[in-house]
Amino acid sequence: MSILKRSVVVILILLFLDQAFKIWIKTNMMIGEEFSVLGDWFKIHFIENNGMAFGMELAGDWGKILLSLFRIVAVTGIGWYLYTLTKKNAPGGLIISISLIFAGALGNIIDSVFYGMVFSDSYYQVATVFPEGGGYASFLHGRVVDMLYFPLMEGNLPSWVPFWGGEHFIFFRPVFNLADSYITIGVFLILLFHKKYFVKEI
Repeated sequence: MSILKRSVVVILILLFLDQAFKIWIKTNMMIGEEFSVLGDWFKIHFIENNGMAFGMELAGDWGKILLSLFRIVAVTGIGWYLYTLTKKNAPGGLIISISLIFAGALGNIIDSVFYGMVFSDSYYQVATVFPEGGGYASFLHGRVVDMLYFPLMEGNLPSWVPFWGGEHFIFFRPVFNLADSYITIGVFLILLFHKKYFVKEI
């Protein structure tokens, strides 16, 4: 099997896992529901992200459309870069890293582009697939499903800490999904092994 075919297989497997998990969450939980996986350290906590990482977003309908279009352009560029790497016999580790990033970006794009039309709302109810009367949003206006929550440490910051002294904190507060973890792992591998990956022009 060629490196390109192996890359495609990896991407398809990662996408299947990401989407299967998100669909299970959407069709079994309401927004805000959670259950413990590993004590208080690892929980499945269902939220939806209307914008970029950590809840940031561009204002209004046009902001959402621009964000979705930007994601589509970005993942197209990543896909083309990945294709050129496979044709230039790039290091296998670099191809896997870019495959992870591509799969993660594509996984979240699917949510943004299609989920609004496919599912009913998840507020105060478990979502249904292809509900009568249409989904909760139009094309490009879907929300990204997040569920992985690792509140490893919780407490109050010491009073001597500038600006935030005495405030309550949770580490690690962000809730994310498998697609986000793919991107994070891919970027981490590139940073860790960049000297090996980019030792020569490829």
